Amino acid sequence: MEDFFTVIGGMGTPATNSYIRLLTARTPAHQDQDYLNYILVNHATVPDRTSYILDHSQPSFYPALLADIKQQAALKPDFMVIICNTAHYFYRELAAAAGDIPLLHMPHVAVGTLAKRFPQAKKIGLIATAGTMADHIYEREIEDAGYDVVLGNGPIQDQVTELIYRDIKEQNKVDATLYHTILREMIDEKGCDLVVLGCTELSLAQEKASDHEYPIIDPQSIIVDESIRLATAIRAGEPVDYTLLVKINDPLSH
Repeated sequence: MEDFFTVIGGMGTPATNSYIRLLTARTPAHQDQDYLNYILVNHATVPDRTSYILDHSQPSFYPALLADIKQQAALKPDFMVIICNTAHYFYRELAAAAGDIPLLHMPHVAVGTLAKRFPQAKKIGLIATAGTMADHIYEREIEDAGYDVVLGNGPIQDQVTELIYRDIKEQNKVDATLYHTILREMIDEKGCDLVVLGCTELSLAQEKASDHEYPIIDPQSIIVDESIRLATAIRAGEPVDYTLLVKINDPLSH
């Protein structure tokens, strides 16, 4: 297969399925051959990312993802994307293992759209897994872009964890009321101009419960659009610039 990309997912599977649904729905196609070529690695048995980040005595998710990256890099896709924000904890190591295959950096790409989408925004709210919060990956991206960060911590973090783990990961359902309550608390009570959904399960919640008026940045939705843009350009033989989509000198290392 030529002109294809690789999707590393399964963290969790319902969230990855959301990415695939959006990818299919948004691809301009009128026949089978118009859809995109890609390989989906739905690695559902990757150890929990947050468990390891918060407690290094827990199984690390790095070896599994490293093996996936090396395996897929040997197939020479045009680019790769990891459908899990928390897994970007090991981005630098995984990007290095990918060699000359660009590994898109979802948090970096998402924050890079802020100025265009919300030019008047100053206070950016963040909700994510406890692991992503502890890693500070989004916090640094947002601050480096010149914004103030408002963290959804304390009781809001408890609600976010409940939505991600109890509802979506354990029961494969979205509690729309809880999701909307979290957004309301971030916007109305904490005074955020918008909220970044720093977990793909939250992106799934947005897909299933988008009937609200709260301004959000949905990184998974953004990476879907970038995947389509890149894959379409590559198929057409057009030049592609990955400069703003990867982090060559990511200072993080674990």
